[in-house]
Amino acid sequence: MNDVRSVACVLGEHVTLEVESIDRLYLNVYVPKLQHVLGVHGFFREQRGAKVVSSVLMEPMTTAFVTSLERFAKQQGVPLITFLRGQRKDDVTAGY
Repeated sequence: MNDVRSVACVLGEHVTLEVESIDRLYLNVYVPKLQHVLGVHGFFREQRGAKVVSSVLMEPMTTAFVTSLERFAKQQGVPLITFLRGQRKDDVTAGY
């Protein structure tokens, strides 16, 4: 099994998820190649078409991702709670 498959592909073919009630959802995706300098370099050069690789390239991607999450939550009427550094999440979410 040498084929590299995306998380969406694996989930789409093999996983069905039905949730009736949940108080929090965390999603962590591990991309081994991005855990190394050359992997990050390759991502920005090959996937994003950057001529020069710099950590500055990460900010626009992060901002666009957060903006799309905020837009989705607003459109769907899903509460989006932003936590302050050091704030206990269980304490804040207890009221929900």
